[in-house]
Amino acid sequence: MVRTAVIGPGGERLIRFASISNDITHVAGRTGMGAVMGSKKLKAIAVRGRAEIPTANEKFIRDLGTWMAKNFKERTQIWKYGTGLPMEGSSLAGGVPTTNFRDGSFAEVKKITAQAVCEQFGVEMYGCFACPVRCKKRVKIDAPYPVDSIYGGPEYETLGAFGTNCGISDLAAICKAHEICNRAGIDTISAGVTISFAMECFEKGLLTAKDTGGLELNFGNAGAMLKILEQMVLKQGLGGLLSEGSRVAAQRIGRGAEEFAVQVKGLEIPMHDPRLKQGLGLHYSINPAGADHCSGMHDNLMQKGPDFQEWAGIDVNESIPTTEMSPRKARLTYQYGLWRHLSNYLLLCVFVPYQKKEICEAVEAATGWPMSHWRMMKTVERGITLAKIFNLREGFTKEDDILPRRLATSQRGGNLEGVIVDPMKLSEARELYYQMLGWSAEGIPTRSRLVELDIDWAGQYLIRA
Repeated sequence: MVRTAVIGPGGERLIRFASISNDITHVAGRTGMGAVMGSKKLKAIAVRGRAEIPTANEKFIRDLGTWMAKNFKERTQIWKYGTGLPMEGSSLAGGVPTTNFRDGSFAEVKKITAQAVCEQFGVEMYGCFACPVRCKKRVKIDAPYPVDSIYGGPEYETLGAFGTNCGISDLAAICKAHEICNRAGIDTISAGVTISFAMECFEKGLLTAKDTGGLELNFGNAGAMLKILEQMVLKQGLGGLLSEGSRVAAQRIGRGAEEFAVQVKGLEIPMHDPRLKQGLGLHYSINPAGADHCSGMHDNLMQKGPDFQEWAGIDVNESIPTTEMSPRKARLTYQYGLWRHLSNYLLLCVFVPYQKKEICEAVEAATGWPMSHWRMMKTVERGITLAKIFNLREGFTKEDDILPRRLATSQRGGNLEGVIVDPMKLSEARELYYQMLGWSAEGIPTRSRLVELDIDWAGQYLIRA
């Protein structure tokens, strides 16, 4: 069987947030890697392999996989509807971004949850090769917006980006937006958040009907959302500007539009509001790739419960309020956050509910290397540090490790009214986090840390920094 990694029209047209699709529905969605392939005139990579992959202890790996296939339902509920099931509760808590991260909750959120998707338009739940969890939705719609099931179905980030954050409760329109993005090969998060940015600009008069070609680009207007999304894919009209993402669009619009661009280092913030998850906000600001929810600490997971207790062995199981930004939150973000990075290094899905000990044993069984939690975390630190050095070489500085201004203001109404990400507290936590990683107050890795991580050779790229 041949496996493929391909770009679509989004990558070919160098849309800044173009993605790479692996066999259509398994998408490397963020950071514009599809545009990188497109810039090299590379449309697809096809691979067929027949050789067996040698492992040090094949029996252990097979036994662990068999056990997980039989028992995963005891550890997770994600197999039922995929991501997006707890949207009602998260919206009430203030954690689901609404109308461009401005409002505290979305009154019609129940209409666009994962359960609603499956009940109204669901065809089946499916998954990645050999995975028992099968957490991915597949939807089909005939009218009013035809949606082909081959493109899967919207997960939580898409439901939030095109739904709550655009003020839209039309579930069929959200499913259509998902299909448009997968068909074109563009990131649903950046596309949706950039459209919500444009909606607020339209509301404030920074964009007019003349700019939009007559579209009333208001929050809640599902038809206008779909039309501007199609224009983004084609790079036509206002869509051509928005295809550059919210940061570039805001710079070109000017007149204070930067206030409404919710992004870090040009990467739009995902559907987890940092005012509720402040440790995740700290990660968003520092992460070399920008606002990434997959490699950051989700504060709510470190409250009392099974996940919390599992960390007692390495002294990080301190229950800290999710809305707190403090030195101890910086410590938790460092210690627990390193583990959150690990899945990227192992190419391991976080939805398969392996525990820390099992992952450590599986890596040892695969490689034959004596393995420990400490050794895996050092690998992560090495990777984070190299990524930081790359950014420094390319001209990024400490001033880029910030959050957008919107998050220093309160949501309008809701559970978090009055709660902000305090810039001064964020700055203090950021510097402490730097120091925990062995970086200077300016965010530059020290020589001693490079030597300790056995990457002293990378110091040559710090000369200009």
